[in-house]
Amino acid sequence: MFESVHTLMAEHAELQEQLADPALHADPARAKKVNRRYAELSKIRAAHTAWVQQGEDVEAARELAKEDDSFAEEIPALEEGLVAAQEKLRRLLIPRDPDDGRDVIMEIKGGEGGAESALFAADLLRMYMHYAESMGWKTELLERTESDLGGYKDVQVAIKSNATDPSQGVWAHLKYEGGVHRVQRVPATESQGRIHTSTTGVLVFPEVDEPGEVEIHPNDLKIDVYRSSGPGGQSVNTTDSAVRLTHLPTGIVVAMQNEKSQLQNREAGMRVLRARILARQQEEIAAEASAHRKTQIRTMDRSERIRTYNFPENRIADHRTGYKAYNLDAVMNGAIGPVIDSCIQFDEEARLADLGDNNS
Repeated sequence: MFESVHTLMAEHAELQEQLADPALHADPARAKKVNRRYAELSKIRAAHTAWVQQGEDVEAARELAKEDDSFAEEIPALEEGLVAAQEKLRRLLIPRDPDDGRDVIMEIKGGEGGAESALFAADLLRMYMHYAESMGWKTELLERTESDLGGYKDVQVAIKSNATDPSQGVWAHLKYEGGVHRVQRVPATESQGRIHTSTTGVLVFPEVDEPGEVEIHPNDLKIDVYRSSGPGGQSVNTTDSAVRLTHLPTGIVVAMQNEKSQLQNREAGMRVLRARILARQQEEIAAEASAHRKTQIRTMDRSERIRTYNFPENRIADHRTGYKAYNLDAVMNGAIGPVIDSCIQFDEEARLADLGDNNS
């Protein structure tokens, strides 16, 4: 694995030259990709430098210890530092998901439980919005279908970051959130205090960086317009501003009515449609590659129950990583970082194991 560092350092130097060329910045999309890769390789370069320096310090201490016993006392701590530096470099050399630096479109949909499921969808949206705020990300509500009690039957939100380091990207953190989220609590409509179990689905798509990245031929697109409606089906607009886009080759359907303008709804719908088509393409590739993976925490099975939110016990539990904590109140206010970190670490350990098997 460490032999590949020299190749990566050569790539780092090449990217540094590209970033110094004004012509690169005339193409914002390409400049963004180069910046992401440069930031990723800069971390590897720094870790490699620290590893080499730590190794030299250990060797120097060993040589000096031959002349002066006092230096021998420093060797164990230096050796521990060398092991830590090597482990940090080893983890950075794990092939990273190329989409980690992308922004995402998240969709939260009511599932089993009717009105309670829709109310929990609103709670999840608030949780992710607060988490995004704590990470310095920007959010944009694209579409929502409200329920009669104030929850959401379906809500879509775009989440964006200005980070150039892919490890700090939105997709790098939120890609593990897709799946079924189970809630156990006493619904507001429950008069006898009985605990109900409901489910809410979460879908996460990496957003397309530029429209040309996913080509949609006009003949492959069916566009319907209609009047938007609110809870209960009542009309909330007197014009045909709502838009339904159907991508005929894949059968993917996107409907938008959040904006008052048909053009704005169409533009928002195209963003979501491109993201879903990109996700479909990537899932097909991932399905072929997953046969070689022992563990795939970011499952493509959208019906998998990934997490339970137990309100009576104030407990949050992730069924994939085994993470469990009794601070659900804080989690629902956006403090979901440790839960997501457990997913990142779990996935990282699996990829390390795969590398070990492939190298053996």
